[in-house]
Amino acid sequence: MEITFLGTSSAVHSSSRSHPSIALKAFGEVMLFDCGEGTQRQLIYAKISPMKISKIFISHYHGDHILGIPGLLQSMSFRGRETKLTIYGPKGLNNLREAIASLGFPNFDFPLEWIEIDSGTVIENEEYVIKAQRVRHNTLTLAYSIEEIKKPRFQRQKAIDLGVPVGPDFGKLHNGIPVEIDGKIITPDQVLGPPRKGSKLTYSGDTIPCEEMIQFAKDSTLLIHESTYKSEDKDKAMEHAHSTATDAADIALQSNSKELILTHISTRYTEIDDMLNEAREIFENTKIAKDFMKQEI
Repeated sequence: MEITFLGTSSAVHSSSRSHPSIALKAFGEVMLFDCGEGTQRQLIYAKISPMKISKIFISHYHGDHILGIPGLLQSMSFRGRETKLTIYGPKGLNNLREAIASLGFPNFDFPLEWIEIDSGTVIENEEYVIKAQRVRHNTLTLAYSIEEIKKPRFQRQKAIDLGVPVGPDFGKLHNGIPVEIDGKIITPDQVLGPPRKGSKLTYSGDTIPCEEMIQFAKDSTLLIHESTYKSEDKDKAMEHAHSTATDAADIALQSNSKELILTHISTRYTEIDDMLNEAREIFENTKIAKDFMKQEI
């Protein structure tokens, strides 16, 4: 998985931080998590084609997380997009769809599906599982996780010892299909190793620190968590239903995440080294995102 931070500010732009959006390249797809104002311009600078985006996941309907969607859809249509785009979001997504239509945007000349979701599994296929979880903000908000599905290792020598010839039957067994060799059935469990856990990416959206987020982020390879405020402004964080850097670090620690990246940084701070340091006092493997930063997991 390759993550590109397209926008890392909170409610207000700065000269170096755009509104929230994250692009994920994985499994032959490009997915967006949130789509703040200016996202399509950020995609140009990041050299990510909007025509390759297959899915957009919206955490909530505050303007800094959604105002890039109308322009992005219109640009896709103008450029002759033909492939389907699916937009997921919490209850209220149909209101957004109707609002965009009411602004005078044309009918888009490509398949466009809007799917309202709640906590639970959103997508599950052979390659990955995407889940959503309600968290605690001042409006209905979802966190998202995407977890890679890894097949057990194929134990080649075991298969050979059981009489399986090198060739197509190896692939069948690795894909969970039994094969017959000289009248004897060889089952996948005879030649596959133990289950393997794939990489897990978790994105918080906007939230105060809460048990729901800790449990949802359990064992994340990478936790991307909002960090709107420094700990000295904890009162403001609670007033506006956001997290501080130390809140995010504590969630990373309690969830047994391997790495933490802070984002959604308030533009009130011109110096953020101390924000990073206070998070690292709790959870050492922490970074602060900046626009166009890339991260592989």
